[in-house]
Amino acid sequence: MGRGSKTLFLWLLRSGSSIVSIPQKACSALLRGFESRNRDWEPKIRIFVYNAEALLAMTMDFDLTLYSDYNKFVNVIDVFQDWLNDYLNFEHNPKKEIFWLDTIDYLCKRFDNPQDYAPCIHVAGSKGKGSVSRMISCILEEAGYKVGLYTSPHITDFRERICTPTGFFSEEIYAKTVKELMPNIDSIIPENLPAERPLTWFELVTLYAFLCFRNAEVDWSVYEVGLGGRLDATNVLRPKLCCITPIELEHTEFLGDTLEKIAAEKAGIIKNCTPVIFAHQQTESVKIVLREKAITRHAPYYFVEDYINNAYYHFNGPDKKKMTVHFESELFNRPIETQMQLLGKAQAQNAAMAAVAIKKLMPNLDEEIIERGLAKAKLPGRFEIIENINGYPEIPALILDGAHTLNSIRLTIDTLNKLYGDSKVSLLFACAADKDVKDISMLFRYRFEHVYVTRPGEKKQSDLNAEIEAFTHAEIKFTADADYKMMIKKAFEESAANGKVLLVTGSFYLVSEVKEFLKS
Repeated sequence: MGRGSKTLFLWLLRSGSSIVSIPQKACSALLRGFESRNRDWEPKIRIFVYNAEALLAMTMDFDLTLYSDYNKFVNVIDVFQDWLNDYLNFEHNPKKEIFWLDTIDYLCKRFDNPQDYAPCIHVAGSKGKGSVSRMISCILEEAGYKVGLYTSPHITDFRERICTPTGFFSEEIYAKTVKELMPNIDSIIPENLPAERPLTWFELVTLYAFLCFRNAEVDWSVYEVGLGGRLDATNVLRPKLCCITPIELEHTEFLGDTLEKIAAEKAGIIKNCTPVIFAHQQTESVKIVLREKAITRHAPYYFVEDYINNAYYHFNGPDKKKMTVHFESELFNRPIETQMQLLGKAQAQNAAMAAVAIKKLMPNLDEEIIERGLAKAKLPGRFEIIENINGYPEIPALILDGAHTLNSIRLTIDTLNKLYGDSKVSLLFACAADKDVKDISMLFRYRFEHVYVTRPGEKKQSDLNAEIEAFTHAEIKFTADADYKMMIKKAFEESAANGKVLLVTGSFYLVSEVKEFLKS
């Protein structure tokens, strides 16, 4: 049944018929739900809509009590995701020469440029950009602003990508935006698209974020770059401030095979006369690239290291799940000191960057607001500690960390050693095919009681043979298997049997699969 059935749908409603409209993927689950929860409910008619577009077209212009009941079983976000899956998704299947800005620019103009609705901050970099984005948005929220936050990837819920600093928008915002976006996109004639290129998943998600924030009437928005910067879909923004976190070797097939080339791509977000904050960088050559790009754009630039002094952090509390950070700067009226939920040296550095950025943007903002904002910032999959695991109480702690670059994993292990230095620890590891697994594997030598090596799930391209070769070369005892679900279960069962802490790292997609395992 397609979009032309809306008239029939409305006629049936007026005739008193009961209708259930569901996309194909949700049919079985939804029917089971109705059978278990509504045993006395006997519809006269059931209409099954086999695509999300038809479902949306038929339900977008009227209020329906039964539709409200329907929403209990299938969220509009599920409909949206089902629709998105028909578009090219380079997060899951990266390809070369697939980045451009003219398409997202075309789409934004079609929707009256929603990206310009509210002032924004744009954050790029190799590591820490998600955390810095979260911290800045939390500070803005603590200052009394309504804030939208756009990050990627999500761990368990699509709405993690497009949310407030501390939660989700109302369901009405997400639903309204879906109903605004999908029919408009479906009406586009492919030949009218720039260079007749196909629309991509990330372009549409980015546009969806722009529209969500406009519909939510945010005061500020904070955007994390997806990949690179120069040609990322988010780079149609005209921010009030840009931030570039540490640069590492990553996505070399797309961004370049040196730190300097990658830095140049990340620096592509710098706008004319727009201030930019740089995190501490590995090499002077990277700093030169960033500095020259800022100068070329007449953009005031600031390296965090030039402003922060007397900085330190330490873990505290009975369970060491909190971390006190302290840093001073000529920008502050007094030292910043607060207790954070995000843990580790990298997060202390991210906090300093967020504080410098917000002070450059809002010099008169009270230091206490900055401290409260940093204190409430939290993110799944960033040295996330889970205890009292259902079904596995013998595991003292499960640590989930999506670190996937050489330096970020080094910092993860550093934090692990500071918190669990005397504990026996097992490692569950998987990574995408483009990661430097040979060098990463060397970081794991002599630390873990047992290592489980697998794939990061179905969504990300991986190379298990390369992982096996790397761990063999590092002379690490490990168990490897492409069946990631089996390996997750094995890692949990054996860690529980031996009372070991379990670290999961290497990929946010692996973290997501572990989260799904814990739900089952």
